[in-house]
Amino acid sequence: MAKSKGTKNLDTSTEEKIIQAASKVFTQKGYVATRTRDIAEEAGINLALLNYYFRSKEKLFQLIMAEKLQLLFSVILPIVNNDDLTLDEKIETLVENYINLLVDNPDLPLFVLGEIKANPEGFKDRLQVRKLLQNSSFVRQLRERKPDVEPVHFIVSLLGMTVFPFIAKQVLFADDNTFKMQMEERKVLIAKWAKIMLET
Repeated sequence: MAKSKGTKNLDTSTEEKIIQAASKVFTQKGYVATRTRDIAEEAGINLALLNYYFRSKEKLFQLIMAEKLQLLFSVILPIVNNDDLTLDEKIETLVENYINLLVDNPDLPLFVLGEIKANPEGFKDRLQVRKLLQNSSFVRQLRERKPDVEPVHFIVSLLGMTVFPFIAKQVLFADDNTFKMQMEERKVLIAKWAKIMLET
């Protein structure tokens, strides 16, 4: 028997609530420490209803992880593969867009790092970062500008300068307003520091 329109809307609403709750709990606790009961409580539903929509924690986690990676790559890939941008323009745009993404999703770096540590092989297979970067115009421009330096060194340094403040936020910054103000400053500073690295 076909579901009524009202039932379909209820199903969509419940499923969305579960996904939002799972995203929050997985991001805060990681896969291993998260229980399906935690997600059900966060969503305000009973465990049986969660299991009706998502049969396993693994299935729900894969969905959330795919969303997080899509979010990450939607910022990075269009820039590193844009042949119309110079290397300096790519760096400036990458830093600004990446910091904006992390300001809006401050738990994302620790979540991704935690899951890389817990399942490095799975992440390597899923991300294919080396292949994506090696074939990008960004890496080609890096090799042309600095042929004596392996591009991975520059990329790691750029990522470290961008991501680390979000990992150490609670230790290094007095409050959220100070943090956000300094992240705005870092958009300019990191791009400058990156250019200096390429010139020396």
